Amino acid sequence: MTPQVADLTAIELRVLGSLIEKQATTPDQYPLTLNALLAACNQRTNRDPVVDYVDTEVIDAIGALRDRGLCRLNHAPGQRTVKYTHSLDTALDLDGPELGLLAVLMLRGPQTPGELRARTGRYHRFSGPAAVETSLDELARREPPLAVRLERRPGEKESRWRHLLGGPTDEGPEDDPAHRRVRPLEARVADLEAEVARLRDLIEGRSPAAW
Repeated sequence: MTPQVADLTAIELRVLGSLIEKQATTPDQYPLTLNALLAACNQRTNRDPVVDYVDTEVIDAIGALRDRGLCRLNHAPGQRTVKYTHSLDTALDLDGPELGLLAVLMLRGPQTPGELRARTGRYHRFSGPAAVETSLDELARREPPLAVRLERRPGEKESRWRHLLGGPTDEGPEDDPAHRRVRPLEARVADLEAEVARLRDLIEGRSPAAW
């Protein structure tokens, strides 16, 4: 039975993405100890957003993922430290390209096929953006879908894609980090315009004698 993945929390997604990433990028250190997994989740590079989880939060997320069949304990005989592995590929029947794309999307948010090709080299070497699109289309055709193409924003040459492991999105311009940076400026401009209008009304209401 396919595990439920549409309502994974942000920390569960970060744990999964980190396990997949380290399996591909540092195989000699995989499976991961709790400390290594916590460090991977809180990593300052190749992460969006950057987070600061504590070990109890990661442990709770691991427990929730184990209940869904997406994470396993790895406790070999004679090994004192418990280590953790993901099982997303077997649980959802994902091939290498699809797994790599989902990992990068989980760790870095919505991205274009070009960005994804550049960032998935250590998972799988795509021949070009068209090959990335092919794998993304495969994810989108799953039932339930695992990825979705977002509407192209003004000024963009490529559409971005996001994963659906945490459910559908109604992402619009207001959800974009660049837009969030502009909003405070727009609010200040609106305040200034209101002040100018108030002063204009005040001046126009005065009598010539007031001058």
